Amino acid sequence: MTDPNCIFCKIVSKAIPAEIIYEDNDLISFLDINPVNHGHLLVIPKDHHPLLTETPDELLTKVFLRAKSLMKSLKEATDSDFVVLTVVGTDVPHFHVHLIPRFYEDGLAGFWPAKKYESEKQMKSVAEKIRKTI
Repeated sequence: MTDPNCIFCKIVSKAIPAEIIYEDNDLISFLDINPVNHGHLLVIPKDHHPLLTETPDELLTKVFLRAKSLMKSLKEATDSDFVVLTVVGTDVPHFHVHLIPRFYEDGLAGFWPAKKYESEKQMKSVAEKIRKTI
């Protein structure tokens, strides 16, 4: 299944060019056009699933196993110190993971500004709300 308005579906169908790194029957991986660092890859299922929570488990398994393999290759190819895997999901509504080569001295403290809980009580309250939904 595809979404004709989805940029990633257009990459899968080759309607939009991309620097493809890996491809098989279920997945495709390509360079991000706005990389955090050079070598920043995206790994996506070819079928359109807007969110991780809507993606079939067997396909999630394939995405993450391929990501693990690509992380090793990416680290070696970029001579990076480590590779970060992140799932953001707000930029393109087609489930994907980012693989970002990182260097200890790359000036990137993290991907998001950190917040602190106002108190231990607030932290416990948030934890309890989450546990109640499980």
